[in-house]
Amino acid sequence: MSVLSQLLTAVADGSVEIVDLTAPLSERTPILQLPEPFANTVPFSLREISRYDDRGPAWYWNDITTGEHVGTHFDAPVHWATGRGGEDVSQVAPARLVAPAVVLDASGSAAADPDFLLEIDHVREWEKGHGPLPEGGWLLYRTGWDARSGDQETFLNADATGSHTPGISAECARWLAEETPLIGLGVETVGTDAGAAHGFDPPFPCHSYFLGAGKYGLTQLRNLARLPARGAVLLASPLPIVGGSGSPARVLALVER
Repeated sequence: MSVLSQLLTAVADGSVEIVDLTAPLSERTPILQLPEPFANTVPFSLREISRYDDRGPAWYWNDITTGEHVGTHFDAPVHWATGRGGEDVSQVAPARLVAPAVVLDASGSAAADPDFLLEIDHVREWEKGHGPLPEGGWLLYRTGWDARSGDQETFLNADATGSHTPGISAECARWLAEETPLIGLGVETVGTDAGAAHGFDPPFPCHSYFLGAGKYGLTQLRNLARLPARGAVLLASPLPIVGGSGSPARVLALVER
């Protein structure tokens, strides 16, 4: 039996589970809110073209309006100034969209402190129990934030001082992007950076370092709790938008059961 036949058999009999890591995309999907004078993305919306009526008697379809970085989405290197001249989302090689993934669970720390930051020592401690970060793979950073994804206010968790969501320190972001074999970083929050990352040095270090290194980001993931610490295979499928800085994406994980 070929490798692909074995995979299909395993999916059919449940020995390999397909876990959907994608948040539903609708008008209620939380979106990033930047302060003035910065411009913001539009939210997702549908406009009906026809629905089995005189506009089209046998079919239903819609126009959609959305930003590239709305909902579960993929960040390409060209999204950030440090990646200027790098790949747009249409240029990402298909082989780089299928890769091993590990899950680092900091949900307990994030529940106690919404401003919790992952440090290098946290990752090294994780490696002691689970082995090295995967060559050409993804680090999926679980904070439990997907439980808030149904409501814009609780998801962004903002007050007069700004947004309070967990993330990664600037030192750790640089180390992960430049000194480990990862291909990308996936998170449950609205962006790959912490809510307070505008005040870090550099600002938004996950964007700055990962995209500057020609690596990728995935945001607003869910169901990371259903994945093992290591052993999953991640499939990311952004739209190949020519010139696009990113795209809404369907993100799946294959997990042996």
